[in-house]
This record gives sequence, structure tokens and C-alpha cells, in this order.
Amino acid sequence: MKIVVTGGLGFIGQALGRRLRGLGHDVVLVDSLTTQIHGALPQVVLPEGATFFRMDVRDLARNPELIEGCEAVYHLAAETGTAQSMYRVQDYVGVNELGTAALIEAIAAADRKPKRVILASSRSVYGEGAYVAPGRPDVLIQPSPRTPEQLAANAWEPVGADGSALQAVPTPENLPFFPGSIYAATKASQELLLRAAGPALGFKPVIFRFQNVYGEGQSLQNPYTGIISIFFNRARQGMEIPVYEDGLESRDFVHVDDIVDGLVAALDADLPDGVVMNLGAGAPTTVLDLVHQLLASGGFDVPVRVTGQYRVGDIRHCFADLTEARRLLGFEPRVSLADGLSRFCVWAGSQPVHVDKSEQAAAELRARKLMGA
Repeated sequence: MKIVVTGGLGFIGQALGRRLRGLGHDVVLVDSLTTQIHGALPQVVLPEGATFFRMDVRDLARNPELIEGCEAVYHLAAETGTAQSMYRVQDYVGVNELGTAALIEAIAAADRKPKRVILASSRSVYGEGAYVAPGRPDVLIQPSPRTPEQLAANAWEPVGADGSALQAVPTPENLPFFPGSIYAATKASQELLLRAAGPALGFKPVIFRFQNVYGEGQSLQNPYTGIISIFFNRARQGMEIPVYEDGLESRDFVHVDDIVDGLVAALDADLPDGVVMNLGAGAPTTVLDLVHQLLASGGFDVPVRVTGQYRVGDIRHCFADLTEARRLLGFEPRVSLADGLSRFCVWAGSQPVHVDKSEQAAAELRARKLMGA
């Protein structure tokens, strides 16, 4: 097949491109090579035999020939980063929403249109995700996003409407949108745009909601997203690791190889129109546990400090219910967190050392009253 991958030289895009080329597909990669992710002088390493166009995704509408005759589009291009989205609103809406609109216009202009468009969406659309109250495991509760006032009071855990304690459970796809950040809102918008356009233009939208993806090839210089790479970059330079809140916030960390497994399986699977599936490891890991596993995997001995700091828009817990991906794709995560971190540390240790910019990023958030304590 001819397959187009937007964001094709991003972390996930490169891994997907290599896999698709290995399967014999004709792969066209589209990427703007932003400085924040790729550095001032991007080092482009293309999957062997792939074609690359350096282009802002918003320019696709003027270049529909890139889409012409392709059988599928993987739409990965996006601005990512919850905290940064809260003040770079136009950038996030522009790339994520208008970029998706430009892709749809390019498809509309093509004579031979793709059969399916596979979107990399995000678990962030759920907000705080799914919880249950004690004694009511059959009733899912979706708490409101935590307010700046709650965070300032160190009230980290979401609570029920009556103030009662809640327990996080796997988040299913039928939980409504409840975005707590601009980034999350733009990912929800991408989903809606593709689901609205698909029937009219004759393509099948396939929507994946990724959890926290990590692994070899991840940007080591983006201070706004990817806590594993941020922590590694600090640890290799002997710097203290700051952990926000009380360190007990949790995430679902999934290796990029598992994500690519799901993406590739969706290429020719028999799927319902507009299907939505979670992709993740299906289990939560606290940030404090993650730090200690990462330091052990990398052989680092640096101090870890639980700071009590917080970022407006961050969630407390969310991990994936994988029932749909298992049922429709036979998806099963293969890379354990321990193995994935070991592989990541070997790869990252072979890469250049980058100046840590996480404190600069935190200062920008504090100046905009989006970070406290």
C-alpha cells in the first residue's frame, strides 16, 4: 500500500515508518521538524526507502497530491504537552485542529482517496478518567478536573460530588469527553472532525487514544512532555529529580513498540466505522515508582525530591481499559515497563547530552500562574 504518515519523523512516526517499510509498504512521511522536538539543526534519519516531505501539516490542503492514491493515512502530527497548551493556545489549536482540517481538505481534493484515516488521539480527552466509589464498583464516576484551588491546598486526589474518596479504575472508551487542558480539547476536536468527515468523503476513521508512550527515539530535549526523557536527561548530568505533587500520581506507561503493534494491526482489520480504542499498558505506575525504576535501570545515583509543586491541567490518575483493542485487534502489550526502561536507558545513553530546560519550562508556567507551590 501507499501510506502517508503525518508527524512521520516524530518519535512514534519514525517507529511506525520503519515497521511499515519492513512490511513492504510505500511510505510517505510528512513532518515540519519543529525545533522544540528536533533541535535547531534536525538530524533526519529516514526509514530505508521512505519518502519525506518537510511540511507543516496545515499546508496539506494546498498539496493534495501527497494524499492522492494512498490507501491509508496515519495522522500523528500534533503539538503535545498539557501544561504548555494552556498558554500557547493558538499554536495548539492551529496545528491540532486546523492541521486536521487541512488533511480533510486534502482528502476531499484527491480523486483517489484513502480508505481509512488512523488518528493518534490521547487519553487526555477523558480528563481525570474513570473512578468508582467504595461499595459501588458497578457505577463509573468521572470527576471534574482538579481546580487550582484544590491543587494549592494539596488536595491531590479527586473526590466524589459529596466529597467522598474515590478509587481509579481502568478507563473505557465510552466515558464522555471531559478535557482539563487546551491540548485535551484539541485532541477531542480532532476526533470529532474526522468522524464527521469520514462518511461524507468515504474514508473510515479509526481513533486510538494513547496513554503515556515512551521508548527509544523519544525526544531528549523537549522540556514540556515525556517525563521519562526529562528525568533521564537530568539524571545523567547528576541533577536532582523533582517529582510533582506527592509523587503518588499515576500514569499508564506504554512502550512505543506496543503502540506500533496496535497501529499496524488497524491497517487492514475489520473495524466498525468511527471506532475508538484505547492503547496502553493497562496498568498504572506512580511517578515515584517510575523514577526509582528508571534510576535503577540507568545505574544513576542522584537525589529524588518530592516537591509538592503542581501544574494546572495535569490529571491525577488514568489507565487504559484495553477490552476493545483486545477484542477488535487481538492487541496485547508485550514490553514490560522494566524491559522498556532498560532498553530506553541503553539507547538514551548513546545519545548526545542536552542542556536541561525543564526548570526554564517550569518558570514559564509559574510566570503565567499555571504552576504552584
